[in-house]
Amino acid sequence: MAKRGIQSMKISVVGAGVVGLPLALLLAKSGHKVMAVDVDKNLVDSINNGVLPSKIKEPELEELMKDNAVKANLTAGLSPKESDIFVVAVPTPVKEDKEPDLGYVEAAVESTLPVLKEGNLIIIESTIPPKTCTDIVKTTIEGNTKLRVGQNVYLAHCPERILPGDIYKEIVNNDRIVGGFDKKSAELARDMYASFVKGNLYLTDCTTAEFCKLVENAFRDVNIAFANELSLVADDLGININEVIELANKHPRVSILKPGIGVGGHCIPIDPWFIYDAAPKKARLIKTAREVNDSMPQVTADKIKEFVSGIEKPRIIILGLTYKPDIADLRESPAVRVVEILKGEGYNVSAYDPLIPEKSYKSLDGVCKDADCVVVLVQHKIIKDQLAGFTPKKLLVF
Repeated sequence: MAKRGIQSMKISVVGAGVVGLPLALLLAKSGHKVMAVDVDKNLVDSINNGVLPSKIKEPELEELMKDNAVKANLTAGLSPKESDIFVVAVPTPVKEDKEPDLGYVEAAVESTLPVLKEGNLIIIESTIPPKTCTDIVKTTIEGNTKLRVGQNVYLAHCPERILPGDIYKEIVNNDRIVGGFDKKSAELARDMYASFVKGNLYLTDCTTAEFCKLVENAFRDVNIAFANELSLVADDLGININEVIELANKHPRVSILKPGIGVGGHCIPIDPWFIYDAAPKKARLIKTAREVNDSMPQVTADKIKEFVSGIEKPRIIILGLTYKPDIADLRESPAVRVVEILKGEGYNVSAYDPLIPEKSYKSLDGVCKDADCVVVLVQHKIIKDQLAGFTPKKLLVF
């Protein structure tokens, strides 16, 4: 039996990545029979061998992978099998023109149709534009089966809320929004999440839940853009923006973020474009925030070029490539973009990151020995510790 008195169910989680695999582990730990589905055969084999992918190797998740209940209840495969519930947790990128790319979601939903039966529930965890459930997922189901959403098959959207680097605590403790096509869909989805979520579960409709997730990340993006734009103005005025923000934040109702080199990961740089795509004439602030944050890698590259301007053919060492400190995730990383810009302009750049195996190094002294300039783009704890006893010719820390 699953936890909290909820009946054990058969669940297929379609997409065994950063979102889907931790979900599958927790569902299996809670007593459900779980199939983690992915098109990547190597990933499927790794899961069946009890090995986590490097980007989600967090202590709590590794412990879960070794748990006896998980070993008994979790398997992985290339396609869904008959289940009570199907959870779609695949990426939703944007295209070159910033239009949402729902190809992975549509393919994942379509993969469930051969085994979808009356009484089943489909939950979309992937971040999706408003009305995707009602206009695309529902249409896909009803156009290819004899099933009818809200009558004999059920549909819900429960957007993920995780923080890479702290996935287990986030997925267990955070409050969740559960949006149902109808009341029964929402209640069925709530019951599944209640088997492991300790936070509150708030019920609403699909479209509200879809928009809510986008609003959360757009809010964060706009606030980051505000800090970054202030830093650009302060640079022009010759003002220390860090001191300004520290002093401004002494005000009891002001909480300005720290400026940075851009925004990375698969959520914040992507999700605001879904709002803009839905209402381009109205979402002007959201679009501007995206443009400000997307400009920061070029701004950062320009600062590095200015820093080495007095050196002929400088050899630049970049430390830190992931999109945020202390995680091994390169998705949408602004640091990677900075390196690409510098290399594209002909600079001699070597980039290293102790958390990325193919970019790691044996010693800081070794990689920085002949460097004219060392630039820290991502302040991993290990990098900060190593720099404490190291003095390069020129050091620039962002």
